[in-house]
Amino acid sequence: MNNFKKNKKIEFESSPSKKINTKELFGFNCNFDVFGFNEENNFVPNIDNSYKFDPSTTRAILAGFMYNRRVLISGYHGTGKSTHIEQIAARLKWPCVRINLDSHISRVDFIGKDAIVLKDGKQVTEFQDGILPWAYQNPIALVFDEYDVGRPDVMFIIQRVLEADGKLTLLDQSRVIKPNKYFRLFATANTIGLGDTSGLYHGTQQINQGQMDRWNIISSLNYLNNSEEEKIILSKVKELNNKEDREIIKNMVATAELTRSGFINGDISTVMSPRTVLIWAENYLIFKDLEYSFKLTFLNRCDELEKTVINEYYQRSFGIDLSDAKVVNVKQ
Repeated sequence: MNNFKKNKKIEFESSPSKKINTKELFGFNCNFDVFGFNEENNFVPNIDNSYKFDPSTTRAILAGFMYNRRVLISGYHGTGKSTHIEQIAARLKWPCVRINLDSHISRVDFIGKDAIVLKDGKQVTEFQDGILPWAYQNPIALVFDEYDVGRPDVMFIIQRVLEADGKLTLLDQSRVIKPNKYFRLFATANTIGLGDTSGLYHGTQQINQGQMDRWNIISSLNYLNNSEEEKIILSKVKELNNKEDREIIKNMVATAELTRSGFINGDISTVMSPRTVLIWAENYLIFKDLEYSFKLTFLNRCDELEKTVINEYYQRSFGIDLSDAKVVNVKQ
């Protein structure tokens, strides 16, 4: 949020005019033309060259950018939903801002508030736009993370801008704001508006179906297959790209896959995301101790009652029984 305030006065390119080769950037040919901006600014995400795009989700997100569709991406945590949107925005050089809709984000943060500012050497009270009016008037891709945990007062504000040609009315200011032609809206969620029907995501809310109907495209993103995930881990931790360590990475991903199946089936409450596997590989590189790095990365965050199950997952992948559920000293 602080970065947003510092960069609010950045000049934006007026329109996306650079034609994009989707085969080159995303690995597949799209059946509609895709355009991006020529220049980037501080709001354009950094490109991760090792990122692997899911064709179905990528096509849905590109349609959101090109046709001003409101796109909601659902899926289990750690599948890279928000990152997927960001990495597409990075390649289109489309300014992108992510907002996590946790309980700390209020109506004031969204709409704005009166603030004391200096004008001509005098202190005066002036209304400062929040992030929504500002983004709405600029070529910004606004991404709502954890959309299904948003507060009711915030959700009603969002409903105002879900219509592609809708206007944002600020009653407090007697203002009606028209959207920038290249403003785009995306959201990510673990559920699809029905609340926590599985027991896996406590705190998620049921979303008004009238609001859900306003999302033009709803796409689902699942975990990568094991071989693709292994390639990504090795591309980021290049020191482990040798015959012996490739086998270790393979078993790390297999362990993660078992935790995901166990999580989906309700056997455990904590899951290893691709991000967790990467951290495990990085910690293994530091400590040179597979068991110790596993405990520091994942096991120590798990419920005591579930550690036996996770021990079994580890044993099935590596053929080694974890000695106990406590951290041990690093091998000398």
